[in-house]
Amino acid sequence: IFFWKSFDFKNYWRNEYLSLNNRIFYSIKKTGTTIAGLIFKDGVIIASDTRATNDEISCDLRCEKIHYLAPNICCCGAGTSADTENVTSLISNHLELQRLSSGRESRIQTAVWALQNFLFRHGGLISAALIVGGYDFLGAQLYSIHPHGSTENLPFIAMGSGSLAATAILERFFSSNLDVNSALTLIKESILAGIYSDIGSGGNVDLCIIKERTLEFKRSLENENTTKVSGIFLHNSNSIEIKI
Repeated sequence: IFFWKSFDFKNYWRNEYLSLNNRIFYSIKKTGTTIAGLIFKDGVIIASDTRATNDEISCDLRCEKIHYLAPNICCCGAGTSADTENVTSLISNHLELQRLSSGRESRIQTAVWALQNFLFRHGGLISAALIVGGYDFLGAQLYSIHPHGSTENLPFIAMGSGSLAATAILERFFSSNLDVNSALTLIKESILAGIYSDIGSGGNVDLCIIKERTLEFKRSLENENTTKVSGIFLHNSNSIEIKI
């Protein structure tokens, strides 16, 4: 008899026992985000929506999902907001210390390696899916980093719960020689596709344009997902009864 010593299913049987006897059911936490990035002729653009959700509640309509890593590197984060903000802040501080000690600009490969190594060491328990874009001596580069630490280097990437719709737009219209205006239009339409196709994505479209010597943030480039309410609603102070 051969036993697989590398695998341990004690937690699985524990969860099965709890669900059968105590009626406690475990499910994967649903988060909503659409982030995307693409390489164009002069650099790289990354973009995101701005809706932050807590289960079925939209708790923040202007959440910043584009995070600064270095003067030539930024990244978008999908997953748990606290995880993405703290992971990117930690790596940003490490990159700054490296720049101060070496006197050179940060390399994109260095940022990607630091992020994927940090996530891999935690075995996927940190819910941070990242798109890293930047420009260094090798030119414009774009990477995706998954919560378990795996990476991909692609000319265009979409992640998050709205990524299927965003990827459909990118695959249909992407080309390797886009100018900055065409790239802006394409990345904006891909994020809007995710916003309209995914209930967890919404708000505005934020983006970051990274060229050889410039890094430019644009907040609320597009604000399409709004609800307009007209009319005046008057309620008496005692019209709604609250029972405690």
